[in-house]
Amino acid sequence: MVRIAVIGSLNMDLVIRAPRIPKPGETVLGADNLLMIPGGKGANQAYASARLGAEVAMIGRVGGDTFGEQMINSLKKAGVDTQHIIHETDASTGVALIVVEEGGQNSIVVSSGANSRITPSDISQAEAVIRSANLILLQLEIPLPAVVKAAQCARHHGVKVILNPAPAQHLPTELLSLTDILIPNETETAILSGYDVGTEDEIRHAASGLRQSGIKTIIMTQGCRGALLITENGIEHFPAIPVKPVDTTAAGDAFVGSFAVALAEGRSLREAVRHGNAAGALTSTKQGAQPSIPSRDDLDKMLKTM
Repeated sequence: MVRIAVIGSLNMDLVIRAPRIPKPGETVLGADNLLMIPGGKGANQAYASARLGAEVAMIGRVGGDTFGEQMINSLKKAGVDTQHIIHETDASTGVALIVVEEGGQNSIVVSSGANSRITPSDISQAEAVIRSANLILLQLEIPLPAVVKAAQCARHHGVKVILNPAPAQHLPTELLSLTDILIPNETETAILSGYDVGTEDEIRHAASGLRQSGIKTIIMTQGCRGALLITENGIEHFPAIPVKPVDTTAAGDAFVGSFAVALAEGRSLREAVRHGNAAGALTSTKQGAQPSIPSRDDLDKMLKTM
């Protein structure tokens, strides 16, 4: 059985649809109904990995409120092991305020809540889970010391580390050196490398700098243009699957989860990117984060058409 450990955030997404994303100082009237949907990059990637067939354990924190209970219940329904999620009775669960415009693009502001209290000690307490995994998934919606500790623990036990460096920020060389596969988008790649990534030459320079930090493989996601697989053998482009987007929330997380499951199942990097593209495309055709993530049957049907 494929085992994946996810260390990261759990947020309740408060979503409102609007004709467009407001400009600074502008008020836009949106839809009458406010949606409350379980999300958070860590939880989304755990949910996706479990929906697609992996045995998944989630390591993180929620608050002592109803949002926390709802987050746990959503992950349990997907089959995620939630026993390593700590309840902070004196903190609120993380919340993401999301505006989705008519074309499906979104704007997100996150209040970290209990996510900000995740410590290296939490990681140490879950070391057995990391040790038993085929790979771990990391993001950056929790404190950096906890992310570094998780990567150190995984490297110590010979477990592959996949880092989705979002939200975008500069990272210590130590964390990059502990990362086996980096999955950034274009903005994150530019911030991490210090290079623009608008042309192929710029992408090569950016990838070269990141690879010098010790990263062997980079998967740069490009939204509606697909993804790039960047290794020592060069750069290969994988076009996106044409779909009519409804809401792109969690499409990137679905990509990461699907990629991770395919890789842990023994598929090649190329096949894993194809799986990621398919899951991301399917997720963007439905509203919300976790509810939009496809099942394994839906993913397999999509892959047969490619």
